[in-house]
Amino acid sequence: MMRADGILFDKDGTLFDFHATWSVWAHAVIAHLAEGDAEVMARLAQATHYDLATRRFHSTSPVIACTNREVAECLGRALPGRDLDEIEAHLTRSAEHAPLVPAVPLGPLLEGLAGRGLRLGLMTNDSEYGARAHLGAAGILELFDFVVGFDSGHGAKPAPGPLLAFATAMGLLPARVVMVGDSAHDLVAGRAAGMQTVGVLTGTATRDDLAPLADVVLPDIGYLPAWLTT
Repeated sequence: MMRADGILFDKDGTLFDFHATWSVWAHAVIAHLAEGDAEVMARLAQATHYDLATRRFHSTSPVIACTNREVAECLGRALPGRDLDEIEAHLTRSAEHAPLVPAVPLGPLLEGLAGRGLRLGLMTNDSEYGARAHLGAAGILELFDFVVGFDSGHGAKPAPGPLLAFATAMGLLPARVVMVGDSAHDLVAGRAAGMQTVGVLTGTATRDDLAPLADVVLPDIGYLPAWLTT
């Protein structure tokens, strides 16, 4: 007997390895916005808690769980006079071409979960357009029954609204849905929605960060099938 009837995934740091994808992308974004100016790059890195030497975000970065608009506002504080809409537009455009690195082979995993009768959803604080573009590029969009972003009309994590929208759309009890994510935002939202919560370590958070908010912390989503039946 399985623990759940539906699984709601976060995207970045959960389906896709955070550092291999977004830490690499961030360096190019910082260099572009700074127009090659080392001092401006340093300001942008400080504002986003990004290490230019290692090309990795620190776990304290406000970028990790934010919407594109919130990231633009964060970068804008280090770019006085720059238009926030312009910054946000660049983030959206460049993210479409980010070097997506799956945390595990996604097709076989998701096909296996769907084959067990589970309904699959994705909730991200990225835009819905960006989410669909990334899932499409990875060849897995059609495996999801529900895709929602911060701009889909249900709110953003850590609020529970978009998670409950998935449960409602699928006709599932929240208690029979698992929210899977790599950040506190994901798990706080899951708890607020009355769902089961699973943390994964393919983002920037540590086991100690996630354990107080999770029913279980797994190395990556590849461990989900076994956990669902234990």
